[in-house]
Amino acid sequence: MKATSKKMGMTILSLALVMAILLTGCGGGTGSNNGGNKANTGNTTGTEGGLDTESKELTVYTALEDDIIQEYLVTYKAKYPDVKLNIVRDSTGVITAKLLAEKDNPQADVVWGLAATSLLVLDQNGMLEGYSPVGIERIDPLFKDANEPAKWVGIDAWETAFVANTVELEKAGIPVPQTYQDLIKPEYKGLITMPNPASSGTGYLTVSGLIQLLGEDEAWSYMDKLNENIAMYVHSGSKPAKLAGTGEYPIGISFGYRGIQEAENGAPVDVVFPTEGSGYDVEANALMKKGTIKQIAKDFLDWAITDEVMKEYNKNYAIIAIKTENTELPKGYTKDPMSQLIKNDLNASAKNREGILAEWSKRYDSKSEPKS
Repeated sequence: MKATSKKMGMTILSLALVMAILLTGCGGGTGSNNGGNKANTGNTTGTEGGLDTESKELTVYTALEDDIIQEYLVTYKAKYPDVKLNIVRDSTGVITAKLLAEKDNPQADVVWGLAATSLLVLDQNGMLEGYSPVGIERIDPLFKDANEPAKWVGIDAWETAFVANTVELEKAGIPVPQTYQDLIKPEYKGLITMPNPASSGTGYLTVSGLIQLLGEDEAWSYMDKLNENIAMYVHSGSKPAKLAGTGEYPIGISFGYRGIQEAENGAPVDVVFPTEGSGYDVEANALMKKGTIKQIAKDFLDWAITDEVMKEYNKNYAIIAIKTENTELPKGYTKDPMSQLIKNDLNASAKNREGILAEWSKRYDSKSEPKS
């Protein structure tokens, strides 16, 4: 028994030595990935495959309006001319659904300008990698994740607005609506379009805003009445503003920037922020959780909150995540836009999103335009 025990002891010792050597080798690999990029340690949670410092190709998913993306990217391309950007752009609902469908095999490296409520849903599914970009301390606390490192960082906010064609309404002898309650008056029947909240971030922030403003029961009762006056639910937050601009449907529930742009382009429209207050959401950025994180993904997120690109955001949005002495009030706003916003719990909006969309679709989806 003693000889056998001694032999077993030697075997166990040999195995232990082998395991120690293997673990040392694995540990050295992991340590070199982190230690070789000290500037990023502390900003990012651990990843399985480490950090890729060589790649020059970046896939960016975004719900930013497609006609302003290239304007925003001017300073990025000047700073990183050797990076190939693959921009995948669609409406908020479509991009959110695409990201969720790719959960087990993520294709995006970063998300840029997606609704914070959508990013919170992704975070609830364990899909975001914590990263606090350079300059995050300058971001207003309302516009960023409270965790460290941050899972999402905002760049601007957009809010519910009514876009009304004054020529068409004057022909009909109908005043421009000023309140949510105005929209359910019988004279507006068949004149209103609104974004479908399942496909549009503007649609969802409007529905969620009504629920938070009125309470759940009263909000659904209100939307039942509003539905009577809706001509069509569309799949874009900007389309109701465009339809109002052409006069095809004279009232569009849209968002401020798009209505103001229609007016600047010569459309005879008034942009009205409802007296009761506007629902809103935050356009935000995040790093996708993947086996290997690209350094250029972090670089992109750093750039996305620089002063240079913030100035570009401010050309289109009155509310941006960094307040400076140079922050300007865009045309079409008559007062501090922050005072127009309702009290909004983004976490509650994200948590209840699936249930709200299911209930909305059951009640009103029959009036939605066909999906292209």
